[in-house]
Amino acid sequence: MSTDSPRSSDPARDEWSRAELLARIVTESQRHYADYSLFNQAMADHVGLHPTDMQCVGLLDMEPGPVSTGDIARLTGLTSGSATRLVDRLVKAGIAERLADPHDRRRSLVALAPEARRRIGEAWDTPGRAFGAVLESYSDSELAVIADYLHRAAEVGRAQARRLNSGA
Repeated sequence: MSTDSPRSSDPARDEWSRAELLARIVTESQRHYADYSLFNQAMADHVGLHPTDMQCVGLLDMEPGPVSTGDIARLTGLTSGSATRLVDRLVKAGIAERLADPHDRRRSLVALAPEARRRIGEAWDTPGRAFGAVLESYSDSELAVIADYLHRAAEVGRAQARRLNSGA
């Protein structure tokens, strides 16, 4: 479903109509998703993980501390059984570790293993610099708009995933 506007070859143009800009954003968002999926697969292959496991690693890396398997299910959209199997794979591979929950002895929490965090961080070093270089070309006010859009679009994506998964 391409919505390319005739001016899509000139991204610096200031004369885009609102309809053209909206169409371009839809097209570029679809391209970004497809290209990021390819990148995630390549990164997963590079570090020896399944792409879903790589996504989980990224989510664990963003969390301020260890999380429960239920949290992983919520973050990834997996069922609780699938999240448990994912955690089992990550633990077996030495990527994650189970830690005792200090507030509930019956429960364990999951965190990235320090060595895995280091190894995956190194793998992200070059791509991180490349993505950072793209962002450097934007002003602070443009970065604020980009951050706001990404945050709001992610909220919509999560809500639509819940809707689709509920059968609505």
